[in-house]
Amino acid sequence: MSEEYKIINGQKVPVIKAQAVETIKNKRTGIVYASKADFDNDVADPNTDTTVDDFQQDLSITVAELSLESKTK
Repeated sequence: MSEEYKIINGQKVPVIKAQAVETIKNKRTGIVYASKADFDNDVADPNTDTTVDDFQQDLSITVAELSLESKTK
């Protein structure tokens, strides 16, 4: 596996790959929306009782496995 590094403050630091998944849902009804815009449209719809207080946003972050090795000088 090839590792990618960046130089930060003169130190060689490994770049860690991560994946983020955002979930927008109505915390009262449990309805999951495709986007924040879809939630906003539901709030604006006079045929629903959804309010801005029903907004819930979850963020799940998955980080690739990282091997930490100690090197003795």
